[in-house]
Amino acid sequence: MSRFFAGGSDSDSDSSSDSEPVIRQQVAQFTFSDEEEDVKRVVRSKKEKRYEDLSNIIKSIRNHKKIKDMSSVLTSFEEFMRAYTKALPVVMKEENGVTPRIVVRALAELEDFVNESWDDKESRKNLSKNNNKALGTLRQKFRKYIKDFESDMKRFRAAPEDFAEEEEDDEREDEKGSDEEEEKVVVQVEPKAVSFKKEPEKAKPVKPVADSDSSDWGSDSDSDSTSSDEDAKYTSIRDRFLKKPEKGTEEIASAPSGVSGDDAFKKEKKKKTGEALSKKKKPKQDEMFDENEEEEEGWKVVNGTRSGASEQPKMFAKDAEIDTKLVVNKLNEVMAARGKKRTDRKMQIEFLRELRTVAETNNLGPAVAVKIRFNIVSAIFDYNPKVSGAMKLEHWSKLLEEIQELLKLLLAHEDVHLSESILDEYEEYDTAPFKIRGCMLTAVERLDDEFTKLLKECDPHSNEYVDRLKDEVPVTNIIEQVVTYVERLGNEMEICRIYLRKIDHLYYKFDPDVLKKRKGQLPANTITSVEEMDKLCRYIYAKDQTDRLRTRAILSHIFHHALHDNWFQARDLVLMSHLQETIHHSDPATQILYNRMMANLGLCAFRHGNIKDAHLCLVDLMMTGKPKELLAQGLVPQRQHERSLEQEKIEKQRQMPFHMHINLELLECVYLVSAMLLEIPYMAAHEFDARRRMISKTFYQQLRSSERQSLVGPPESMREHVVAAAKAMRHGDWNACANFIVNKKMNVKVWDLFYEANRVREMMIKFIKEESLRTYLFTYSNVFASISVPHLADMFKLPKSKVHSLISKMIINEELMASLDDPTETIVMHRSEPSRLQALSMQLADKVTNLVDANERIFEMKQGNFFQRGGNQGYNRDRQNYRNQNQNQNWNNNRRQDNRNRGNRGNQNRGEGREQREHHRDHHRDQREHREHQNREFREQREQMRNVEYQNKAE
Repeated sequence: MSRFFAGGSDSDSDSSSDSEPVIRQQVAQFTFSDEEEDVKRVVRSKKEKRYEDLSNIIKSIRNHKKIKDMSSVLTSFEEFMRAYTKALPVVMKEENGVTPRIVVRALAELEDFVNESWDDKESRKNLSKNNNKALGTLRQKFRKYIKDFESDMKRFRAAPEDFAEEEEDDEREDEKGSDEEEEKVVVQVEPKAVSFKKEPEKAKPVKPVADSDSSDWGSDSDSDSTSSDEDAKYTSIRDRFLKKPEKGTEEIASAPSGVSGDDAFKKEKKKKTGEALSKKKKPKQDEMFDENEEEEEGWKVVNGTRSGASEQPKMFAKDAEIDTKLVVNKLNEVMAARGKKRTDRKMQIEFLRELRTVAETNNLGPAVAVKIRFNIVSAIFDYNPKVSGAMKLEHWSKLLEEIQELLKLLLAHEDVHLSESILDEYEEYDTAPFKIRGCMLTAVERLDDEFTKLLKECDPHSNEYVDRLKDEVPVTNIIEQVVTYVERLGNEMEICRIYLRKIDHLYYKFDPDVLKKRKGQLPANTITSVEEMDKLCRYIYAKDQTDRLRTRAILSHIFHHALHDNWFQARDLVLMSHLQETIHHSDPATQILYNRMMANLGLCAFRHGNIKDAHLCLVDLMMTGKPKELLAQGLVPQRQHERSLEQEKIEKQRQMPFHMHINLELLECVYLVSAMLLEIPYMAAHEFDARRRMISKTFYQQLRSSERQSLVGPPESMREHVVAAAKAMRHGDWNACANFIVNKKMNVKVWDLFYEANRVREMMIKFIKEESLRTYLFTYSNVFASISVPHLADMFKLPKSKVHSLISKMIINEELMASLDDPTETIVMHRSEPSRLQALSMQLADKVTNLVDANERIFEMKQGNFFQRGGNQGYNRDRQNYRNQNQNQNWNNNRRQDNRNRGNRGNQNRGEGREQREHHRDHHRDQREHREHQNREFREQREQMRNVEYQNKAE
C-alpha cells in the first residue's frame, strides 16, 4: 500500500514527506489540458495592476533618493506622473476620487527631499552639473504637479499616522504572498502528493510547543528535531528576524487571551510608527544645551560618535578632593583637545558646563569661574566651523548669556585681571589680585562680527531681521560694559579699539535731540550723540598709533556731523584730513566707509542749499553708474566678465547690513536735481559755444536720450520727472519745473525721507526760481533791448532785491552784457551777443577758415618734400661714392669732380626750393589777411544794419 493512503494527521504528513525521499515522475513531452488544470492561474484586476505599477515606481524613487541620484529621481517622477494618470480612472471608480494614501505619502516624502536638497547649498555645490540641472527641473515640475494635491498634503501634514496603516498592510500582504509562493513551489515539485493534502486557505498561528503533535513523534536526525524546537519558539516566521525591544516582549506576553502574539506585536509596531511619523514633522533642533533629553520608551539612546573618535576626559573620581589645582588641570586637559580633528565640540561644551557647576558647588573663587566661563565662550565660538557663515540662533543666544555673565563677574570683582599679556605660568587663582590669561576685548569684537553676520544672512524684509536687530541692544550694552572694564585696566591701544566698536554702532544713527538742543528745546547740559562722538573720536585722534583706527574714526565723525546738518564742521574735517588724497591706499572696508561719508556729506550740502558742493560730493559716486556696489549695498551683475565664486564670496562679506543702507533713489534724485540747477543755466549761456564742457555727464545723457524719443509721455519714474523739469526750466517756466520736482509722487518717493521735508522743499523751489530767471535771461537776452526788473520779479515770484542782486552778479561775472538803470528799474541790453543765425554763420565761417588752413599746410608739406628730394639724392650718391676708396687714383679724381658738379647742382636746387616756399607762404599770408579784413567789414556792416533796424523799431 502506498504511504499516501496511510492514516495520519496533517502535521505528520509534512514530517513524513520530509523524512522519505521523493520519487519524481518523468515530465511528459507535451502538456495536456487535464494537466494544466493542476496549475493555479491568477487573474489580476485593473486596480491591482495600476497600484502595483505605482508602488514599484515609488520604491525606485526611494532607492534613488538614498544615493541622491537626481537624474534618476526626475526620470522616476515623470514615470510616476504618467502611471498615476493611467490609474486615475480606477481611483475615480474604486476610491470615489480619494487619492490613495501611499501616493500622498510618497509625494510628501518627495517634497521634503526636494526642499532639503534645494536649501542645502553646500551639498548642491558638490553635485555634478547634470544632477544640479535635474534638481532644478524636478523642483519646477514638482511644484506645478503638487498643486492638484494641496488638500491631501494638508491632511497628511496634520495627521501623518493615518497614512502609515496602508504601508504596513502592504508589508503584511507581501509577507503572505511570499509564504504562498513557497507553498506553490512545493506544489510544483509533487503535484500528486498535493492532491491528497488539504490546502490552507489562510495562515494560522502555530500552537505552543507543549500542544504540538509533532513532539510525540520521533525524527530520523537530531538536526530536524532541534530546528523544529527552535522554530516552535516563534509564533510566525517574521518573528525570528524582528528586532527585540526591551519592553515590547512584556507587552506582547501580557496581551489578553484570544489575541495572538503576532497581532499584539503588529499593534505595538503601528503605534510606534505613528509616533515616529509625527516626530518627523517637528523641526530638527540642535540639542547642544539641552540637559534633560527624553529617551524613547523601550529603546536605548546611543550617542552618535564617530568610529575612532578620541574619548572625552572623564570627570573626577568619587573620592577625589576637589580643589582649584585639580579643576584647572582638568580644564587644561579639556581645552588641550580644542581645534583637533576628532574633538566633539558639543561634548566639549557640555563638559565645560559641568566643570563650571563643580567649581560653583565647591566655591573655588571668582578667578576659576571667570577662567571656565571664558573658555566656554571660546568653545561656543569654535562650534561654528564656517568662517564666513553665521552661527545658529540657539548658539548665538547662549553666547550672549555667557558673555553677559562673564562681564558681571569681572565688573563685580575688581581684583580679577583678565589680560592676554599674562602667560599661563603666571596665572593666579588663589590670592588677590587674581591674574588670568585671556582677552575680553577680542571676544567682544568677535561677538560684534557674529552679530553682523547674522544680520547679513537674514532676509531684510522679514520679521526675522527685526528680531535679530533687537539683539543690538544687548550687544551695545556689552560694549558699554567692556568700555568700563577696559578704561580701568586696559592700555591706550585697547581703549582705542573698544571706542571704535562703540563708534561703529553710533555714527549712522540719527539723534533728534541734537536738533532740539540746537533750537533751545532741551537744556544745555543734555549730552547728545554728537558730544559722545566728539569725545570718543578726539581720544582716538590723540592716542591712536595706527592710521587705520584714526582714519575710520574721522570718517565716522564726518558722517555723524553730516547726518545732523553740521555742514561746516563736517566740511572742515574733510579738508583738514586730506583723506581724498590717500584713501585709495586704504583697505576695502575703509574705502566703503569713505564712500558712505561722501554720500551723506552730499545730502547734507543739499539740505543746506550748497548745490555745487552737493554735486561735487556725489559726482564721483554717480558717474561710475555703480553706487550700489561702491556703498556695499548689493552686487550688480557685470557685463564684461563674471565674478568667480571666491570673489563673489569676498564681496558678499563686505556688504553692509540693511538697516545701515543709504536710499539710492534719494541719492540719485539729489544728484540729478543738483546737476539740473547747474547744467541748464550753463547750457543756455553757452548755447553756441563749440568748446563748452559738460558739468554732469549722467544728467546730460538722460536729457539727450529723452530728446531723441519721438513720443514722450507723462513722467512716471524719478528720472523722468527730473528730465521734464529740466525741459521746463530751459524755457524759463519755473512753475512747471517746480511742479515736476515737488509733487505727491516725488514727495512719497524722495522728499519725505528728509528730516525736515518742508524746509527742503521750500529751499528747492527758491533755487528753481532763481536758476529759471538766469536761464530766461541767457536765452532771450538778444530779443529785448531793455527789461523791467519789477516785471521779472512778478514773473518769477521773487523780491525785487533778489532779482537786482542776481542780475548784478551776472553783469559783474560778465555772463550778461547789459547794464542796470536804477531810476527806471530796467536792464539795458548792449547787443554784443549775436543772434542764432549770426552765431551759426560765424561758426560756419570759422570752420571753413580752419579747413582752408589745414589744406594749405598739407600742400606746403608736400611741396617741401618734393624740393628736398633732389638734394637728398645727390647726398646719397656722394656717400655711396666715398665708399669706393680702393680704386685707382685717376678714377677717383674723375668721380670726385663729377660729384662736385652734382653737389653744386643740388645746392642750387635746394636754394630755389627755399625761395619758392617763402613765396608761397607770403602769398597765403596775404590772402588770409585779405579774408580777415573782408570779415571785419562784413561784421561792421551787419552791426550798422542791426542798429538801424533797432532804431527804426524804437521810433
